[in-house]
Amino acid sequence: MPAQPLARTRHDLSDFLTRHRRKLLPVDVGLPTTGGRRTPGLRREEVAHLAGVGLTWYTWFEQGRDIQVSESFLLKVAKALKLDDAECSRLFLLAHRRPPPPEAYQWPSVGPLIQQLLNDLVARPAYVLNLRWDVVAWNAAADGLFDFSGREQIDRNILRMVFADPELRRRLPAWGEDAPRLLAQFRADLATAPDDPSMHVLIDELKRLSADFRRWFERPSMDSCGRGIGAILDPDGKPFQFKHELLTVDEHRHLRMIVYFAC
Repeated sequence: MPAQPLARTRHDLSDFLTRHRRKLLPVDVGLPTTGGRRTPGLRREEVAHLAGVGLTWYTWFEQGRDIQVSESFLLKVAKALKLDDAECSRLFLLAHRRPPPPEAYQWPSVGPLIQQLLNDLVARPAYVLNLRWDVVAWNAAADGLFDFSGREQIDRNILRMVFADPELRRRLPAWGEDAPRLLAQFRADLATAPDDPSMHVLIDELKRLSADFRRWFERPSMDSCGRGIGAILDPDGKPFQFKHELLTVDEHRHLRMIVYFAC
């Protein structure tokens, strides 16, 4: 990625931090709600307190002043602002012009109430995706169709499963329709974080693994998008047709629940 002019980088960093601070409410981070707020979101002193850093230093950082901050400082700020991996990467790129260290990436998780909601959908397969379409939570019905619990964490990715798992592809009678629709939707999601290194690692890997992915990614059709798989055979060969609904689980971390409804 070409280096940005320093002045532009500092402006973008200030805008990024201010925007994410104002997206959060005190209740989102366990702080009491108080009156008299002239602007939406958290105050700078609240972010500094949550991150365990000095208020003056954080203020200068958010203002884009010419100061040097450590990886530890950035990770603390990312945690305080509830940034997901894509947003954490963006913060590091703006502040340090490089991605965060590998150990900074955290596999997303859902709270117990979201997992309970998944479990309560006994008859409907449902799972939770992050922005790069990793499956981070699921229910028993979805596990029965897709065997999430039997896969390694890195392989629990819908695009990787659809384009690079020959066994699953054999069970998708409408693969030629479902796969390009899913890829078109992923392309739309990519616009949310076009510079996220983890997204591009996945894209580069799938280009190597699948000629179909490579061809369709370079010449995408956006006529039809899809969040879920429309037709699948269960492990015993029984066919199912599905429609889908999307529920937002955590807008800040881009977590979405995909619920399957049998046709």
